[in-house]
Amino acid sequence: MGKHRRSSQRMRARGTMFFGSVTVSLGIGLTAILAPSSSAGDDDTPALVRATLPVLAQEVVPPAEPEPEEPPAEEADPAVPADSGEGRRVVFSQGDQRVWLVEDDGTVTSTYLVSGSRFDNLDPGSYEVRARYRHATSFDNSGTMEYFVEFTTGWSEPIGFHAIPVDHDGQLEQSLDDLGVALSAGCIRQDIEDAAFLWDWAPMGTPVIVV
Repeated sequence: MGKHRRSSQRMRARGTMFFGSVTVSLGIGLTAILAPSSSAGDDDTPALVRATLPVLAQEVVPPAEPEPEEPPAEEADPAVPADSGEGRRVVFSQGDQRVWLVEDDGTVTSTYLVSGSRFDNLDPGSYEVRARYRHATSFDNSGTMEYFVEFTTGWSEPIGFHAIPVDHDGQLEQSLDDLGVALSAGCIRQDIEDAAFLWDWAPMGTPVIVV
C-alpha cells in the first residue's frame, strides 16, 4: 500500500494517466494517447499511439500604414526686378508679363500675371498714374473694361492697367488662364479682382516702372 501511494504521488506530479487506452497530460501542454503493446514478450509499457503538440498562436502584425505624402511646396513668387526704382510704386515687367505692387519699405503687397501688349508700343521707363476711369471703352469700340488706370499714351491711344475687356456679347476677350501671355493692343489686362485692388492701391501720381 505504501509503494502504491508513492507511485500515485509521482504520477500527479508528472500528469494524469488512465489505463486501457492511456491518456497522459504533461505539464507543458503535450497530450499523448498510449495503448498497451500487443507484441509477444513485450512488457506492460504502453506504446505511444498519438501525440498532440500545443498550437502556438502567432501574433498577427498589421501591415504598416503608408506614410502620408507631403503636399508639394509652393513656388515662391518672383522677386521684384532689379533696377525697377525705389519707394512705393507699380512695377510692370514686359518680359515676365507680371505686375508687382511695392510699398515704401520694399515689401511686395501683391504680384500677379497680366497680359500686356502684343505690339512694340510701350517703352521701358518711369511713368506715373495720370488718369483713372471706373468704366472705359476700348479704342476700337469692341468692348468695355473696368478699373482703367492710365499712365501713358501708345501710338495714339492711352495705355494703362484695367480688367480683361468684355465684348458686346458679355464674353471675356481672353481667359484667365491666358494671363501671362501678351495679348492686348497696348494696355495691361488683369483679372478683375487684381484690377480692382490696383485701382484702390494706386492713386493719381503713383509711380509706374516698366521694365
